[in-house]
Amino acid sequence: MEQAIAGANSRIRKAGKFIAEEFVKALPAIVFFAIGFNLVVFSMNLILSQYFLRFGSFMLATTAALVVGKAVLVADTMPFLSRFESAPLIQPILFKTCVYTVFVFIARLIEAYVHYMIDTGRLIGFFPFVYEQFSWQRFTFIQLWIFVLFFIYTTGTELNRLFGYGMLTKLFFKHRNSEYKLSRRQRIRTLVQLSRVTERHPINELQDSRTAAHHEMVGLLKILATDRRGQPAAARVSTTQPAAPTTG
Repeated sequence: MEQAIAGANSRIRKAGKFIAEEFVKALPAIVFFAIGFNLVVFSMNLILSQYFLRFGSFMLATTAALVVGKAVLVADTMPFLSRFESAPLIQPILFKTCVYTVFVFIARLIEAYVHYMIDTGRLIGFFPFVYEQFSWQRFTFIQLWIFVLFFIYTTGTELNRLFGYGMLTKLFFKHRNSEYKLSRRQRIRTLVQLSRVTERHPINELQDSRTAAHHEMVGLLKILATDRRGQPAAARVSTTQPAAPTTG
């Protein structure tokens, strides 16, 4: 009996831990779309001069953000969303934006069909109703908003993946430590120059200390290695781990 209770408690703890982890992963998307969807609702009500009358719409928008936020994370695990990984950044951004927007479009049609069944009590006749009475102007307005929101969200997530998770937050909202001599812009420009050097020259040329490419690479590495104030280059190089430099 005690073993059964202990096993049940263990399963409950694991389930709770899993739910908490999934919620934390989905939280950025949920917050973003909650703000975005509520802006859509507010703008619609503002245009219709009804922003004091439709508080329930804001609750529906927030609930929709919970669903969409998790759906985005689930969609990101689909293999076909990674087909443009080696393409210019605009291609995966537009591709994912279009995929997300189509999914939401289908979901909104299903939602409209459910409302149609509830209001009319019929299972058929939805498409004639859509053609004759459905407010396509309002539907298109909201769908364009959703596309823009997904474009902004996808751009942010792709840049976050490019720079490293958490780096955008660090760049936008945290001050660089005063003990560093280089500003973030100077350090990023130096890293970009180093990347270009490694792209233009083969490894054997970079390893040869007699070449200009080698001296250029070493010069850029010295700039990065002596970035911290009060620490000489030799000490800095000896303590640096063989990992990609960060932006501080």
